[in-house]
Amino acid sequence: MAPSKKSSVKQSEGGNSEISYKKRINTKTELLLQSRRHANDIFDVLEYLQSEKEKEVIFAINACQKIFCALLERGDLYVGQLPSEEEMVEGDRDADEKYHIFIRHRYSNCVELLLDNIGHEVFQVKEAALTALMKFAAAEGQHPLQKLEFSNHYNFPLELILAVVRCLLSGTEDMALLISRFQEFLEMDDVRYYVMSSIRDTITRVMDRNKRVCCEWRFRNIFQKRAFEQTWLTFLKYKLPGNMYKKVLVILHDSILPHMNDPTLMIDFLSAAYSVGGAVSLLALNGLFVLIHQHNLDYPDFYKKLYNLLDPSVFHVKYRARFFHLANIFLSSSHLPVYLVAAFVKRLSRLALTAPPTGLLIVLPFICNLIRRHPSCRVLIHRPSAADGMTLQSHYHPDVAKAAKAVNQPLPGLEDDLSKLLELTTFELMERDLKSQSLAVPLEFDPAGGLLKSAKEVLGVHFSLE
Repeated sequence: MAPSKKSSVKQSEGGNSEISYKKRINTKTELLLQSRRHANDIFDVLEYLQSEKEKEVIFAINACQKIFCALLERGDLYVGQLPSEEEMVEGDRDADEKYHIFIRHRYSNCVELLLDNIGHEVFQVKEAALTALMKFAAAEGQHPLQKLEFSNHYNFPLELILAVVRCLLSGTEDMALLISRFQEFLEMDDVRYYVMSSIRDTITRVMDRNKRVCCEWRFRNIFQKRAFEQTWLTFLKYKLPGNMYKKVLVILHDSILPHMNDPTLMIDFLSAAYSVGGAVSLLALNGLFVLIHQHNLDYPDFYKKLYNLLDPSVFHVKYRARFFHLANIFLSSSHLPVYLVAAFVKRLSRLALTAPPTGLLIVLPFICNLIRRHPSCRVLIHRPSAADGMTLQSHYHPDVAKAAKAVNQPLPGLEDDLSKLLELTTFELMERDLKSQSLAVPLEFDPAGGLLKSAKEVLGVHFSLE
């Protein structure tokens, strides 16, 4: 049982009160660590955790940290499924085992009280309680309280860390300052992994319980921006596998950058990704777009690198729609120099000669839109020096031929809407073609009965088809 919430600690009066409680706690601590005969003195120390004076609580927290870290290192806490204290008294156990069970129960009482003090009104008490709990977690990692299946297996104190995270994600108060203090523990890989898993589970549990509605404080505590920012910056310092690299870039622009205090800290990561080439560079465009348009990032040679991404493979990559959507935005400004836009028009036109129909239905309107925005580029259409050869106006697919013939007439002022074309697949294009065909398709009247002959010829029967 936990110590009574109604503290029996004597509050000394007068000038010697501080000396008095410190002396009592220190004396109890030393006796506890010297001999098992003084084990019951732990109740007196635990009672100070419920004191109304924050100085006494903080001093008692430090004492408890010293006591239980030492007892964990000694192996004085019971290991395994903890029996109840009633079972300890009634069962046939020796004095040594009873002592271990007793100390383990007192340790559980201490953890409960420390978790309560994370919600204390004084920050110094919160901080001391958090530090002690994380010291306990480190000690439990080295001296597990559960029996391990393998002698060299590492046992992470998951229950203790989950309890701490639940307190930090309070739904009743702002824990931002304490979460900032907690940040230093996230530098450890195992802690960071289990904390992130716990946050995910806590969000799901709370949202389901509250019918998908979560209170403001809990949301603020879940995203404390500074801790979130440092966690990602630490994670991205390491060399990531190729598939993980792409997964991070896919979510970076909408799930990471908006929740950072200073998103421009991601410029090195995004610049390196943009220089990789291929699909990685395409995915880095999203993050760079956010930094350029929302945070005034000046990125040298951006359009030169964007131009270099235009090669035949761009029509076949998984992220084609995303690339053309962003390229359309980057080239939307009417203040871009004409020579730059003309270079993109010519490059896209050359690529169009070998592009698949789904790609052509994107790139042809794309080119027309660029010419609409920059009328000076109209001189590129039907230039006298152009060689007379095959053109896309003779393409086998009627939709492509129709799109290519748009340049034969003066382009209307209204731009083509690319949004419905970006996600167009070959299957969807075929389905659309089949539905557009007439239902009155002529069928073979004489069904074949052999490889080369019809059924009528096999039977020697001839009919007049008058």
